[in-house]
Amino acid sequence: MRTVIVDYGSGNLHSAAKAFERMAGPSDRISVTDDIVEIAAADRIVLPGVGAYADCRAGLMKVEGLYETLQDAVIDKGRPFLGICVGMQLMATLGEEHGETPGFDWIQGRVTAIRPNDPALKVPHMGWNDLTRVADHPVFDGIGPGAYCYYVHSYHLKTDRPDQCLAQVDYGEALTAAVGRDNMVGTQFHPEKSQAAGLRLISNFLSWKP
Repeated sequence: MRTVIVDYGSGNLHSAAKAFERMAGPSDRISVTDDIVEIAAADRIVLPGVGAYADCRAGLMKVEGLYETLQDAVIDKGRPFLGICVGMQLMATLGEEHGETPGFDWIQGRVTAIRPNDPALKVPHMGWNDLTRVADHPVFDGIGPGAYCYYVHSYHLKTDRPDQCLAQVDYGEALTAAVGRDNMVGTQFHPEKSQAAGLRLISNFLSWKP
């Protein structure tokens, strides 16, 4: 089974690749690439992302054919997909960071600024925080209710449909921590930096058969 981590100039690709390689089974092959032929042939696709929403989308669109390849592989062919951090946010209808920027519209909702109701809470939301599951999903199998994960973000995805929110995190308000539907999931936290919980999620994703 071939898992591709998409390289479009955004994301901590080294640490992500190391985490996936660590959890890969004997038949799993992990690669990091921007080659749309390799991405189209992959059995699973991972889209990382770090930085501003608009910048990440612009970087992705600069890779000729990448957006169309993702649409075909994920939407038309139903390949398992994992978006991480801004890679998850790009799944939304649009982002509001630095003006309104359209997303993939795979998950209906907007990526909007974090506005905690406690002035002592600083933005960006950075560091370890809880993970509260609000829906069952195979990628969370074996991850207990006391799990903590690593977050770095100033914006979060507000879903229009509650059934597409899989988990939340409390930071002065309930922020979306994970989304999903059909063959796709996304995490606002970084599983590659989230130790046991993150590695378990990666392992579950590599064996997930939606």
